[in-house]
Amino acid sequence: MTVQSNAGPKAGARRKNGKSLFGMSAELSRSTYLTISIGSFVLLFVAWFALTGTGLVKPIFLPSPGAVVSRLWLLAQNGTLASDVGNSVYRIMIGFLIASVMALATAILIGAYRFWEAAIEPFLDFVRYMPVVAFVPLTILWSGTSDAQKFLIIWIGTYFQQALMFKDNIKRVPADFIGFGRTLGMSDFRVLLRIVVPSAMPQIWDTLRISLGWAWTWVTLAELVAANSGLGFRITVAQRYLQTDMAIGYILVLGVLGLATDQIMRFLGRGFFKYEGKL
Repeated sequence: MTVQSNAGPKAGARRKNGKSLFGMSAELSRSTYLTISIGSFVLLFVAWFALTGTGLVKPIFLPSPGAVVSRLWLLAQNGTLASDVGNSVYRIMIGFLIASVMALATAILIGAYRFWEAAIEPFLDFVRYMPVVAFVPLTILWSGTSDAQKFLIIWIGTYFQQALMFKDNIKRVPADFIGFGRTLGMSDFRVLLRIVVPSAMPQIWDTLRISLGWAWTWVTLAELVAANSGLGFRITVAQRYLQTDMAIGYILVLGVLGLATDQIMRFLGRGFFKYEGKL
C-alpha cells in the first residue's frame, strides 16, 4: 500500500516561501529592518548600563551613559560642542570636496584612455599603500597646523583610493553605450560627458558615500595631532586630563555624525538615481 502524504503541493509551497528570519535569502520589510537595527543599539546601551551600574568597570575606564550625556550637555550649553562640530564639518567639506573633484577628473582620464591609465594608475597604486599617519609630521612641516594641513591629510587619505574606485565605476559602463555614441558621431568629450559619466554616476555616488567615512577618520587623525579645535582635538584634551566621559562622548558624536551623513547620502542617492534602485 502506498501512503500518500497529506502535505501535498501547498505544504511544499509553504516550505519554499516560509524562509527563516535568519536565512541567507530572508526578506525583511522596512519596519522589521528598522526594528532590528534599533534593537542592536538598545542592546549595546543596556550592556553599557549593566557594566557601569554594577561596578564591574571603574568609571575611569568606562563612565556611565548618564555621565557621558551630562558632560556632552555641559559642553553643548557653553558652545564648545557646537564649535568643535562646526570646525570638523568645515574641514571635512572642503578637504573631501577637493579630493573628490580631483579624483573624478583623474578617474575619467585613466578610465577612458589606456595611455593615461598606464602613465598614472601605477603611481596611484604605489601611493595608496603608504600609511596616511606617516604623512602627518610632513604635512605639519609643509603647511603648519592651519586648516590647510587638515585639508591635505583628508586629500591624501581619500584622493588616491577614490581615483581608483571611480575608475572601476567608469570601466563598468557597457561598451555598447560608448559604441552608440560613436555611431552618432559624438566626440570623445561628448561621449564622456553625455554617456560615460551619467551612466557611471550611481556607482560613483555610492563610492562617494563610502569614502566620506574615510574622510571622517582622517580629519579626526589630523585634529588629534595638530589642532586647537575640532572633535579630534577635544578627544586629545580629554585624554590628557583623564576625562574619559568627554572622550567617549566625542567618539559617540563622531559616530552619530558619520551615520547621519551616510544616511543623507543614501537618501539623496535614491532621489537622484531612482532608476538604479540599489542605493
